[in-house]
Amino acid sequence: MLALEIKFCLQMAKAIAAQFGPNCEVVVHDLGTNEPEHSIVAIENGHVSGRKVGDGPSQVVLEALRSDTRKLQDRLAYLTRTEDGRILKSSTVYMRDENGKAIGIFSINYDISAMKAMEEVIHSFVGVAAPEKETPEITHSVSELLEQLIEQSVRLVGKPVALMNKEDKVQAIRFLNDSGAFLITKSGARVCSYFGISKYTLYSYLDEAKTE
Repeated sequence: MLALEIKFCLQMAKAIAAQFGPNCEVVVHDLGTNEPEHSIVAIENGHVSGRKVGDGPSQVVLEALRSDTRKLQDRLAYLTRTEDGRILKSSTVYMRDENGKAIGIFSINYDISAMKAMEEVIHSFVGVAAPEKETPEITHSVSELLEQLIEQSVRLVGKPVALMNKEDKVQAIRFLNDSGAFLITKSGARVCSYFGISKYTLYSYLDEAKTE
């Protein structure tokens, strides 16, 4: 006779399979059966793994039957593979009695093979030859571009302008120079204003940045 917990899981199996569709297999194992080699008492979308009610236990069930079931831990969102090579995202939850003994297993196996293949296609399409330090943003004007470059130089240094010393500002100026910021008209005046330096100091920092 099935325990109430297992009976409830039979309802849940139907609901989850209906919710997530034909790629989602839901299996209920009864660990209290006198025939442990036929532990599956309910299965939805069994075509995913090719199993049916009355089939024998998986490796997970065998481990449950051969060990102290009170010590078993649920396993969530791990990968398994079918005999024909499909990849499944699986979760295994143990149903327990009032003493903590595992009396059943509720498992979900979702076939993600198509998603994995799509992931590889997308990765090959969006992949770049080498990782970039920062994803550039498309701007509407050169003034916006200059402001973004200045902000990036500050992030590169890692401290606000008020706390920067000379070496920090030279590092920021070097980044701006390497990024082409000074090709923008009147950029020098904006940089001087932002970093609180004179035009003479800016030229001095530029010379120092170029020689290092």
